[in-house]
Amino acid sequence: MVFPLLPAALFTVVTRFTREDIQEPRFKSKEMLFRFPHSCDQYRRGVLTGDLCEDLCVSRRLQYKRCLYYENGKKVLQADWKGVPVVLKSKLENFSSYESLGLLEYQDTLELSAMDVVLYATLEMKSSLGLEVRNTTVPRLWGRGLRRRHQGGLSRAELASLWSLLQQEEYTFFRVLQDLSQHVAKVLGSCGHFYAVEYLVAGQAWSQHLFALEELLGLSTRDKETGRSQGGLVRDIVLQIALSFLDMVQCFDGDFAHRLHLCDIKPENFAVRKDLTVVAIDVDMAFFEPKMRAILEQNCTTDEDCNFFDCVSRCDVKRNKCGWKRVNSNLQVICDKIFRHWFSPTLLGTRAGHPLEVELQRAVQECAEVAGGERTDRGRVVQDRLLHLLTQLLQDGGGRSRRAEQGGG
Repeated sequence: MVFPLLPAALFTVVTRFTREDIQEPRFKSKEMLFRFPHSCDQYRRGVLTGDLCEDLCVSRRLQYKRCLYYENGKKVLQADWKGVPVVLKSKLENFSSYESLGLLEYQDTLELSAMDVVLYATLEMKSSLGLEVRNTTVPRLWGRGLRRRHQGGLSRAELASLWSLLQQEEYTFFRVLQDLSQHVAKVLGSCGHFYAVEYLVAGQAWSQHLFALEELLGLSTRDKETGRSQGGLVRDIVLQIALSFLDMVQCFDGDFAHRLHLCDIKPENFAVRKDLTVVAIDVDMAFFEPKMRAILEQNCTTDEDCNFFDCVSRCDVKRNKCGWKRVNSNLQVICDKIFRHWFSPTLLGTRAGHPLEVELQRAVQECAEVAGGERTDRGRVVQDRLLHLLTQLLQDGGGRSRRAEQGGG
C-alpha cells in the first residue's frame, strides 16, 4: 500500500510550516544554500537517484523558488514543479551527511536482494516509529516495485537514497501513513536525500481564525455562486475545518494498529487542503502508543513532572514514577487550543447568543475539561455531541443562505 512503486514512488513527509518557516532566513548566497548542483552531479555519477532527479537535474521542470527554513543543515525549500508549488525538505545538509548502509560496504555484488531490503528497512521503521513491524509488512507496503525487482535486487544508488530517507523520521512516519489516512500530507517524490511534499495552507496562531481563511475562500469552490456574504462563507469554512479535526481525531485514535498521540497541538502544526481537509504537517512530537508509553513512564515527584508537552500522565508518588497511560486526549487538547478560540463569544459576535452556538460553546468547554486518555464513555459522548452540533450549524447556515436567495430573509 505505502511505497506503491519502487523506485518511482519509493523515494518520495510532510514538511513543517511555522511562522518562522515563512520568514526568509539569512544566508550568504543561493549557491551555498541550494546545493542541488552537487546532488545532480552525484545523480549523473550514479551515487544517488530518485523519481525527481530527472526533472531537477535534466529537464529543469523542478525549479527552486525560495528558502523557507535553513538551520543546522536542515533545509525547507519552496519550489515549482511543472507549475505547481511544492516543498522540498532534507534533515541534513548533504547526501554524505547520512549514515551509509552497511550492506553497501560488505556486499560483493552490484545489487542487493529484496530480502536484504526488507530486513534493513523493517529494523529502521521499527526504531523510528517505535512499532513492531513484520518483515512481511514491508514488501506489501512498498508494493509491486519491490516484487518486480525480487529477481535482480536494487541498485546501490537506490538503496543509498532510500537509506538516507529512512534516517529522516518524518519521512518514515508520513510514508507509512499517507495511504492510510487523508489527514497526512502526500509525499510527491525525491532525489537522493531531498523529498517533495504538497504545499498546503498552514495554520497561523496570530491569525484571527487560526488559518488563512481568505486563502481558503479563494481556493474553495463551494458556494461560489450563492451570493452569500463573506462572513457566512468564513463561518461555514470554520465549521467544516472543525468537522475535519473531529474526523482526524477519530482516525488517529482508531484507524491504526496503535493509537497515535499528538503531543504538540497548535495551528502551525496543521494545514488545510483545498477540500478543507485538516492535515498534520509537523509530527516531530507525534508518537504511537508503544513509544508514548516509554516517554511518559519517567521518574517523578509531582504530577507536573509527568507533563510531556500536550501529553499528560500522573505521578505515582509511591513509586515515584509517572504512569504509562496518558490521561488526556488529542481531542481534549484540540478543544482547548483551537475550538475554544473559534467558538468563543468574542469571535462569534452577534451569533454568540444563538441557542445552538451557546450549546456548542458549552460542549467545547466540557470537551476541553473531560479526561479522555482512556476513551471514557463521557469522552465519546462529548465527541458525538460536538459532531452533531457542528453538523447542525453547518446545515442551518446553508438553509439560511437558500432562504436569502429566495427572498425569504
